Amino acid sequence: MDRHPSGVLRTPHSSVAVQMRGKRKSCRQSYSSCLGASSRLGLKPVLTGRRLNTSRRAPKSHSITEKVTPEQLALLLKTEWKLSYVTPLYQFRHTQLRSYCRQLSAFIAAEKQQGLAVEVEGMQSGYRVSFSAVQGMAEADDDAETVTIQIHSKSMLAKQDEPEKLVWSGWLSCINGNPDYLHSLPNDFTCLPLFGSSGQEVFTFLVQSWFQKTFDCCFGPLEINHTSLQWLAALWTNCHTESSIQHLKLIWTLPVEPQLQITYTVNPQDAWSLWSSVRKDPEEENEGEEESIDFEEVVRFIQGLKNHFYKHFRLDLSAGTLKQVSTALGSAKYSGRIKISNSRYMITTLTLLTEAALLKMPI
Repeated sequence: MDRHPSGVLRTPHSSVAVQMRGKRKSCRQSYSSCLGASSRLGLKPVLTGRRLNTSRRAPKSHSITEKVTPEQLALLLKTEWKLSYVTPLYQFRHTQLRSYCRQLSAFIAAEKQQGLAVEVEGMQSGYRVSFSAVQGMAEADDDAETVTIQIHSKSMLAKQDEPEKLVWSGWLSCINGNPDYLHSLPNDFTCLPLFGSSGQEVFTFLVQSWFQKTFDCCFGPLEINHTSLQWLAALWTNCHTESSIQHLKLIWTLPVEPQLQITYTVNPQDAWSLWSSVRKDPEEENEGEEESIDFEEVVRFIQGLKNHFYKHFRLDLSAGTLKQVSTALGSAKYSGRIKISNSRYMITTLTLLTEAALLKMPI
């Protein structure tokens, strides 16, 4: 649901447009200055000065289908998404999604006339854009609802009853966003820091360009770094008793010439046994608190896997970089690509990625 008062968006006359652009520029500059004043707001120490959390809640199975419709979940699952971070959106309104459909469609059509949009499988009659809010995904009170975007196309040569073809999909999300940061934002800014895209790069470029021009935001690539991949390997393995991970596949690259890539596939029961052995004593958990996982346990788990590999192959994976993790629950790549295959643990994965996106932002 929209957290801000709804407003009516109109296309201004040229004179008004100049005033609005000036006002938006002023707001953007004031906002940047506000965020840069760490002595007053303390944003830099809170965000850019910290790293990923060293402790997080153990993943639990979420019956997310009780809150999110199967049709909307299907838009997010079993697709490999290219991740980006996006800075807060100025005057974005969930109540205006229908208007955004028309605006983005018109923007793509205008770019197409200038020769900037690539045709898909021949001449197209046009592109239809749809926005939708995924109600029920938000976990914390300050999270904005996830938004999905789809671009459909139909060939001019297609039969009348032939369905449109989906040529691009994307979404923006914020799951368990950092409350200190979200509370620091001015009211006119909506934070949806995690952006996923699937489809031709030209459409990703066009969608991002429209968002930047419309909401004064910035996009940037979001890699899933070595630390985040280790977290995902441990978090997914922790789910094995409830939802079999079927396998734990890790891909490392070693800095040799030519570069050496190691694919390390672990039996799920072996992975679970190792994970159980490095977990802290349940009696150490404070009574009444949710089960948590510390990064020290994650490090011991990964080190145990490395030790086992070295014992058999005399090759030290510590000299390399973890590039990919995959199980039956999903896969993640250092390059910033993620696929979520099981909705029951989607929230756990998106929480980690939201945190990574907030930390990557330049503000």
